[in-house]
Amino acid sequence: MNEIMNTITIPKKELKMIIRESVREIFEQESTKFRALLMPAVSQNEQEDIEKRYGGPSRKVMKSIDANI
Repeated sequence: MNEIMNTITIPKKELKMIIRESVREIFEQESTKFRALLMPAVSQNEQEDIEKRYGGPSRKVMKSIDANI
């Protein structure tokens, strides 16, 4: 069977940049999951007390991340 191999040539600097950005994205995702694991749970009574004292959360979303834990 005749297979044709495709090769892609990328400059070393560009490859390093791609790898660095990929590692940065993975690190950010994993650190977000880790912070979520360390976040203490809040009971319903505690949440009601917090909202009574400081008001409910604003509906303005600055940054939203979905993390599967």
